[in-house]
Amino acid sequence: MARTKGDHDARRREVSEAVWRVLDAHGFGGLTLRAVAAELGATTGLLTHYFTTKRDLVAYALDLLEQRTLDRPRETAPDESAALRVALLGVLPLTAEAATSNRIWVSSWDPALADAGLSRDHARRYARSRDRLRDLVAAGQRRGDLAAGDPADIAAGAQAFVLGLVVQSLFEPAAFPARRQVALVDGYLRSLSPMPR
Repeated sequence: MARTKGDHDARRREVSEAVWRVLDAHGFGGLTLRAVAAELGATTGLLTHYFTTKRDLVAYALDLLEQRTLDRPRETAPDESAALRVALLGVLPLTAEAATSNRIWVSSWDPALADAGLSRDHARRYARSRDRLRDLVAAGQRRGDLAAGDPADIAAGAQAFVLGLVVQSLFEPAAFPARRQVALVDGYLRSLSPMPR
């Protein structure tokens, strides 16, 4: 009997879940066709129907990670003035799920830096994130919540700040519990406020 598109889609979802479990357990360093096949209880031959090379598998895993990150439940901003704060907090490992995603993201930097195509893809992902932050900064400046300055530069600084905080929080979770991460973001945002006259 011929396989249907539904069968293919279901199998691809199973493969996606297996890729995610391997990433969760071993990071990108442990992501191999063999590891995913073992997680699926299948042969590597079956996986070559989906990924012909390890690079294809890694590229797919990065896309999967991006989609899971975008789909992760996040706090919604109560009003426009809180939107930048909510966006920055949404990046941080404040929950177990967010810590897992961030650990996998950080482990993805190594294979992405070693491959020009993956590196370009990562650069585009981070550029899209900066663009979203830039728009939030510009809106905050129009409301008078944020000091004047180039919104793109402020967004780049905010992204650098929050990614640095992610790394510190992953390496020293006891020193950077969720409440301290939030307090550091709030302090950073205060530093962007206009000076009182």
